[in-house]
Amino acid sequence: MGSERLGPKLAFGESEARIEDLTEEAPVGLVEITGFIKWFDVSKGYGFIVPDNGAPDVLLHVTCLRRDGFQTAYEGARVVCEAVERPKGLQAFRILSMDESTAVHPSQMPPARTHVAVTPTSGLERAWVKWFNRLRGFGFLTRGEGTPDIFVHMETLRRFGLTELRPGQAVLVRYGPGPKGLMAAEIRPDSGGHIPSSH
Repeated sequence: MGSERLGPKLAFGESEARIEDLTEEAPVGLVEITGFIKWFDVSKGYGFIVPDNGAPDVLLHVTCLRRDGFQTAYEGARVVCEAVERPKGLQAFRILSMDESTAVHPSQMPPARTHVAVTPTSGLERAWVKWFNRLRGFGFLTRGEGTPDIFVHMETLRRFGLTELRPGQAVLVRYGPGPKGLMAAEIRPDSGGHIPSSH
């Protein structure tokens, strides 16, 4: 593993300049991570790997993928990479292998079900994430004991610039009646404290 460490880095000469931020030099303290692709957005140029060992998500930048010969990373693909500690957490430095047999190709993703137009009938209310599964593309919010759950779809998150929800996370939501119960029409992070007035 030692001497080959510099090999792949020089293989893609044209991309050298663009990946300066990742490869000033082979970093010390690389750790090998095995996990799966949580999501990857080519237009944003990054995504995240969920490590099998329960460690926090690992940032995967498009320059790392391209340098190692991959064009994109599909949700659910198994991946082995070397990662380096950055101020905000681990970042993939080199992709050692990617197994796409477990991946969900965009063409196989279930069609987004929320093109059901939801007309909000509520104001902006505080709610908490009950659970959210990014691979299945939906989850539920709760406003507390004794209130009906609010269904939230991945597409709604994306529309408002969010990429995921964590159980217990506080959010601000406008919701309305959907085909099977309440559905989120708008969702925003709860900045804590005050509920912004609607515009």
